Amino acid sequence: MFSTLDFFVWFIFWEGVLIPMYFLIGIWGGPRRKYAAIKFFVYTNIASLVMFIGFFGLVFGLGDSISSLGLPAITAALRAGELGALGPIGPETLVLLSFAAMFVGFGVKVPIVPFHTWLPDAHVEAPTPISVLLAGVLLKMGTYALLRYNFTMLPGVARELAVGIAAVAVVSVIYGAMLALAQTDLKRIVAYSSVSSMGYVILGLVAYTTYGFGGATFQMVAHGLISGLMFASVGVIYNVTHTRMIEDMSGLADRMPVTVGAFLAGAFGYAGLPLMAGFAGEFFIFVGSFQSEVIPNDGMAVMTVIAMFGIVIVAGYLLWAMQRALFGPFEFDGEEAISLAARHDVVPLVTLIVLIVALGTFPNDIFFDMIQNAINPVIEMGEVVQSYRGGA
Repeated sequence: MFSTLDFFVWFIFWEGVLIPMYFLIGIWGGPRRKYAAIKFFVYTNIASLVMFIGFFGLVFGLGDSISSLGLPAITAALRAGELGALGPIGPETLVLLSFAAMFVGFGVKVPIVPFHTWLPDAHVEAPTPISVLLAGVLLKMGTYALLRYNFTMLPGVARELAVGIAAVAVVSVIYGAMLALAQTDLKRIVAYSSVSSMGYVILGLVAYTTYGFGGATFQMVAHGLISGLMFASVGVIYNVTHTRMIEDMSGLADRMPVTVGAFLAGAFGYAGLPLMAGFAGEFFIFVGSFQSEVIPNDGMAVMTVIAMFGIVIVAGYLLWAMQRALFGPFEFDGEEAISLAARHDVVPLVTLIVLIVALGTFPNDIFFDMIQNAINPVIEMGEVVQSYRGGA
């Protein structure tokens, strides 16, 4: 899905992901696994249909100017102003409708507010390894698709709708963080944190700057590692305590020091602690957003300042949850059941921490320079505001 440049092949893998995820949640999930699996499938499948309609609106509008479903060819035709009318729908209206349909279709899988409600249910009911895959890989399919389609194929429309897109990003950041603040289940807290973090990715994409695009791409990888670490830590805690509810546990730090330390590392990564991957990704996004001029009168700077407040909320609810569940006097009904986590559970946690710190400490040396080389051509395309009346 991440490597093909042909839409038909891409769409097969885009939809094919739903099949194993549906069965992994629906068969091996928690008590409400069937509800969560069906909700996940329905949400993402309907979103795919909406996206499909939006994309083929562009294909039919381009007509004979393209001879395949290759994404580079379609992008080149759009940039050349080859888009025509589709029945009674003119090219200006068609491109706006197609952009909106693809944005919604991909946004459901990100997920953005208000299409996020499937995610907490899927995470809570999914087994721990599936939660790690869901947060670490599947959500990145949505943000990658937005980058590949909306912000690469239709940069002029993205700039035209920058205010609305940035508003969606900011709402996702703040609202996702506020929802996490109200949760008592550790898994739900991490799930809503993902909604907030993905909002930063959208903000970086709409900035149309080197640091904005690069930071958004970097944040996709950073969030995949950090969320994977958080879900894996919660899973290890659940295996030992058989509960994820904050009010049912206290003082676990003395009984499970390595696991609790891994959870702390993930929490600090979410909160943007320096020398961790989360800090690097958010820092690049903020720099790129402050440099952006897609919204006049310093509009992007205002949006960025509001979004930055989400970091304060993230730090607040994570510290609150950790203080109640991990520190303080030990309180747990089955005290004899609390023991050190198994080595095969701890090794993946330590491995993820090493990767998170390495990316945060040496972002340029590892792959941020490579990201910039890849996204600079896209930025140059975004600097040309397209006209769909016959030419750029």
